[in-house]
Amino acid sequence: MMKIIACDFDGTLCENEYPKIGAPRTDVLRALKEERAQGARVILWTCRTGEILAEALVWCARQGICFDAVNENLPETLAWMDDNSRKVYATEYWDDRAKRV
Repeated sequence: MMKIIACDFDGTLCENEYPKIGAPRTDVLRALKEERAQGARVILWTCRTGEILAEALVWCARQGICFDAVNENLPETLAWMDDNSRKVYATEYWDDRAKRV
């Protein structure tokens, strides 16, 4: 099974200073780069839209992070699900507000 990571931006990739962009969380950025190098697909999963989303994408590119999708499912997932759910499908969700139960 392919690893798909849906990764939040504010508070996860950077310190949460929304709508500003906080300081980089270098440990998370490093881990995400390692996952991509091992073949994981990565989706940016954020509430940001419009101009502040564009700023976040530029910031991520400067950090060496690129995404396979932004706030949407991967094409492979759409084919497998035969639908486009509002919830982004992933095998892992990285979020500063996550609670594991």
